[in-house]
Formats: sequence, C-alpha cells, structure tokens
Amino acid sequence: MMMANLQFFCLLVCSLAIIKTGCAKDNWVEKTIVKNAISKGAVCLDGSPPAYHFQSGFGEGVENWIVQLSGGGWCTNVTDCLDRTRSIYVGSTNIMGPWKFEGLFSINKSENSDFYNWNKVFVRYCDGGAFTGDVEYVDPATNLHFRGARIFEAVMDELLAKGLKNAKNALLAGTSAGGYPTMLYCDHFRSLLPKSKRVKCFADAGHFIHAKNPKQARGFEEVYNALVTLQGSAKALPKACTSKMNPVLCFFPENILQHIKTPIFIAMSAYDSFQVNKTLGHDIFSCIFSRTCTSSQNKTLREFRSEFLTTLPKPHNPLLKGVFIDSFVHHSAIQWRWTIQSGLVVNNVSAPEAFADWYFDQKYWYVIDEKDLPTIPK
Repeated sequence: MMMANLQFFCLLVCSLAIIKTGCAKDNWVEKTIVKNAISKGAVCLDGSPPAYHFQSGFGEGVENWIVQLSGGGWCTNVTDCLDRTRSIYVGSTNIMGPWKFEGLFSINKSENSDFYNWNKVFVRYCDGGAFTGDVEYVDPATNLHFRGARIFEAVMDELLAKGLKNAKNALLAGTSAGGYPTMLYCDHFRSLLPKSKRVKCFADAGHFIHAKNPKQARGFEEVYNALVTLQGSAKALPKACTSKMNPVLCFFPENILQHIKTPIFIAMSAYDSFQVNKTLGHDIFSCIFSRTCTSSQNKTLREFRSEFLTTLPKPHNPLLKGVFIDSFVHHSAIQWRWTIQSGLVVNNVSAPEAFADWYFDQKYWYVIDEKDLPTIPK
C-alpha cells in the first residue's frame, strides 16, 4: 500500500509538472550505471548497481557542476523495502528509465539563466535510507542490501574521474529525502574539491524537524529509528552529533546544521505538504486544501510554523546559511517550480533569484514569508 501511494504521488506530481510546463520540448536524459560499484559493495536495495543521469556542460558552464541527490521517502521495514525494489522510481536501477531534466536542470537559458549550461548530475535514489545505510550482511531470504553510504562514495569517485575534480564552481543539492544527505555530506563534498573556487550546498524541502509535541514527533522518529536499526545508518552520521545524543536525533537538521562549515542554502515551505501530513496529521492537511480549517486547527498550524522557524539557522550569517522559507503548501521546488516563470515569490524575490544571488556571492538572502497561515499556490 505504501509503495502504491508513493507511485500515485509521483505520477500526480509529474502530471502537474507537465501541465505547468506546457508544450516546451522535453529533455529526457538516459541513465548511466556506476562502473565498479558492485565490486565496492555499493548497490541498490535489490543488489543492482547505482545509477545517475548526466548531461555535459557547454559554453561558459563547461567547468561548473551540479550534483543532485534525488528523494522519494524511505523504507522502514523489510516489506516496504521489498516493495521498493519493484518501483521504477526508487528501488532498482534494473527497471529505472530516463529522467526529465527541468527546473534547476533545464538547459533553456530563458528558464534557467544562471545554471542552464552547467554539467548536471541527477543521482538516482535506490537504497531507501537517504544514502546513509551500510550493512555488510545480506539476508539470503530477502536479498536486501542496505548500502546507501557506499553508493554516495562510489558515485563521487566516478564523477571526480569524469571531470568533477576540475570544477571551477560546484553545487551539491538534494530534495526531500535527498535533503538530509546533502547536509550530511556537504563538508565531505567540499573536501573532495580542494581546487574549486566555489563549492556550496542546497537542501530543498528536506528540513524535517523534531517536533516538541511527542505525538507530532512520532512519525519522523519512527522513520529515523528504522534507518538506524535496519540500515545501520548511525555509522554515517556526524560524530559531533552522535557523541552527544541518540543517533536518531542526528537525522533532524536542527541538530547537525551548526556543524556544517561549507555554505548551505535551505529552501522549504513552513507548511511543506509532506511534513504537515506526517507531523500534524491528515485532517489538518486536508482542511488546508478544502479551506475548512477551524480556529483550533489554524492555531496548531501557527504554532507549528513558529516551532519550525526556531529550528532554522540564525540570520546573522546568511553567507554560510542562506534561507528561503515560503508559506505555500507544496513539497519541493527545485525541479517543478524553479524557473523565472514559475518560481515561488516571497517579499518580491523569487526562490530561484534568491538562490542564484546567494550562490554567486551577489547578495546573501535570508527570506522568511511573514504569512502565518498556509497558502495554496496557483
């Protein structure tokens, strides 16, 4: 059931993206299988080799690189993980097809003027553990492999040899479940590129907080506890965090952001649809779209927004920690709402504009939407 819901959600989002982008020429990019990954034990849930989609840069962007870690939830038990191996999106590269490059990955200068000609890499998510798992043992009854951390290293090794090591400018980005490993590996990514002029990171729709209300916190706690116990993820987490608290808590951004030294930009809705649904529950999630929220439900939404904002980096140094927080109900913007025409706007600046200014050291934005209740985007 979980996998069916995930596939329906993906199909729905893709359908909306097609409607949004109209009749523009599609840019589908074939997958590239990571060489020598299997010999390194860096494999997907079903033992298939990891993969990415690569499009070469051109013109002035030939020495610049974007590497994005894709998202798609997590699997938290054997049944869920087995279901994912049959998904064309998140489980096995044996059945994954091409991926459509758009938004930040668009090669259309009129839509993506700052990054259109960069080398672009979209890393497929096939481990179910946010690129953090590392378990050597494989149960022959299930043949499930939990090797997400190894996948990240194998992909980086291949990209460095492909030309990433010579990057002038580089960006590690991640969406949703790919947002956390972007934070986790941000400094490591920087260390791989000592000669690069500018290396930064970008977490899109991955700032899932640890709510103070135990009932609200339960959903994400259960997910992250499963990653620690099932996928052996604790080994990949920052020791600066795990030495002080339960490893489960080190999956929450507010507990690791202070340790990240490489500049990182966080973009997300204070009312992210995935987070609201998982944290506050389906009733509140539904009332937003039906516009039937009671005064009590609006109070809960306002309180959650206030709590969410307290977990963000403080605004005193946006050079290192840039922020763009809107109040629209959506999940992820980097692909489907990341053009000059479709970018979400807060305080007269769009998310793509704010990020580009921040990345190229033109202006260090720290943007918070002042609306204290959710808005449904057009």
